[in-house]
Amino acid sequence: MRIGLLGTGPWAQMAHAPALSAHGELDFVGVWGRRTAPTKELADAHGVRAYDDVDALIADVDAVAVALPPAIQAELAARAARAGRHLLLDKPLAPTVEQARAVVAATEETGVSSVVFFTARFQPETEEWIARQAATDGWFTGRAEWLGAVFSGEGSPFADSPWRRDKGALWDVGPHALSVLLPVLGDARRVAAAAHGPGDTVHLVLEHTGGASSTLTLSLTAPPAAAGATVELRGTAGVALFPESTATAVDALGRAADALLDAVRTGNPHACDARFGLRVTEILADAESRLGAEE
Repeated sequence: MRIGLLGTGPWAQMAHAPALSAHGELDFVGVWGRRTAPTKELADAHGVRAYDDVDALIADVDAVAVALPPAIQAELAARAARAGRHLLLDKPLAPTVEQARAVVAATEETGVSSVVFFTARFQPETEEWIARQAATDGWFTGRAEWLGAVFSGEGSPFADSPWRRDKGALWDVGPHALSVLLPVLGDARRVAAAAHGPGDTVHLVLEHTGGASSTLTLSLTAPPAAAGATVELRGTAGVALFPESTATAVDALGRAADALLDAVRTGNPHACDARFGLRVTEILADAESRLGAEE
């Protein structure tokens, strides 16, 4: 499958381009970026064409991988889907529900396949753990703490990201926590509570359709020594703790590409398709609204 990359930032350099180059069933065609020099540099590093016209790249491929800020991703993903191109997207799908719905509508209009890259859903250890817990009945409550030090530590390549500074941890690491909790505890029936913590930290309480509740603590301003991700489930089966994964981002993105290829071949939507990305966006937008009302 011919695939092009939209985006040239740190995530495109660290994860997307290496994963696309290394994948045995993908023909990595080229890169488009918003700035000429980084586009050429990334394309040259992987021996592919640098495009200065995004529509030209879309015309030359069967699928696009997107490593761009959410608002730009949503616009270009909808454009690519309307052109009949399959989508390998990043989280969050979009910064607004309206934009996320437009992406889903475009995929449904043309019947293209989509996969949104929620990292934990494509790491072997965590993917297996999620599936095992989802098959277990009787969960009473869940707790997710996704704490990053992007803005409190030194040297993060994402510290200068304007959309992360604007949207904060809720939209950056919130999707990761939701991608683990929702398949296990059921969809979020409502955001029962939302409160601010120190820095950009937010605390959420969710009620799930399965009858359980969950709490989420999300931050990009945690002390570096306190950074990390924890998920704990408690129920009739006892206590289940989220495992660590040894898979790299490149490994996980390769598995996400596998999932997209499988969806294209079979016509069966992946669990992390654009529609799931829309649902995550709806929950985040609801939480954001409640946080705004709290101020």
